[in-house]
Amino acid sequence: MTDILEANNLQKTFGKLVAVNDLSFEVKEGEILGMMGPNGAGKTTVFNLLTGTYKPDAGRIIFKGQDITQKSSSKRCRLGIGRTYQIPRPFDKMSVFENLLVAAVHGGELKEKHARGKISDIMDLTGLSSVKDRLAGGLPLLDRKRLEMGRALATQPSLILLDEIAGGLTEGETEEVLKIVKEIQKRGITIVWIEHILAMMSEGVDRLLVISEGRWLKCGNPGEVMNSEEVLQCYLGAEEE
Repeated sequence: MTDILEANNLQKTFGKLVAVNDLSFEVKEGEILGMMGPNGAGKTTVFNLLTGTYKPDAGRIIFKGQDITQKSSSKRCRLGIGRTYQIPRPFDKMSVFENLLVAAVHGGELKEKHARGKISDIMDLTGLSSVKDRLAGGLPLLDRKRLEMGRALATQPSLILLDEIAGGLTEGETEEVLKIVKEIQKRGITIVWIEHILAMMSEGVDRLLVISEGRWLKCGNPGEVMNSEEVLQCYLGAEEE
C-alpha cells in the first residue's frame, strides 16, 4: 500500500513543554492506524498539527505527495482531511440534518442539491436517519458521537482523524461505533484513530502506533505492540506516577 500521509520529524513546544518531539510516522492508504499513549503523550497535539490547528516548530507533513505543512485548516479540509473531536462540537440549535448540510456545503464544497443525497447516505451509514430532525443539542452521547463522524464524512474526506470517538460510551455502544468505523474503511477512507479503550484498538485497527512524551515508542501489529516491553513499561510507569 502507498502512503497517504507522512509526518516527518514533527516538533511542537508550548513554552518549556515539548508536546511533540521529533515524531515521524506514515499512514498507509486504506488502513486504520490506531494511536495510543498515556495522558499527556501528545496525541491530540499531533491531530492538531495534521489538521493545521497548530503549525509545527519543525518538521513536515506530506499528504498525497503534497507538502501541506503551512496550509490552513480549511485548505487541508478541502484537500481531504476530516476529523472528529473528543468532545462533540455540533451546532446545538441546528438539527442533525442541518449540521450535516453545513459540513457538506462549506467543508465538502458541495452544492446544496447535491449535498442532500450525500447526507442521506451518511445518515444511513451512521445510524442518524431516525433523528435527522432533532436538535443536535438534545441528542444523547452516542448520537452526538455519530454526528461527529457524520459531519467529518460530509466534508468528503479521503482521511479521517478520529479523536476518542468511543470515549464515554457503554460497551454495547462502542461496538456500534466500531461497526461504523469499519464500514467507513470499507468505503475506501483511511482512518487514524486515537482511543484509550484497549479492546477497540486490538479489534479495530490494522496497525497501532504508541507515543510517549511526544516521541515515537512502538508501531506495528496491535497485539505485539500492546504486549511489548517498552509499551508495558510506559503504561505501568504512567500508572505509578
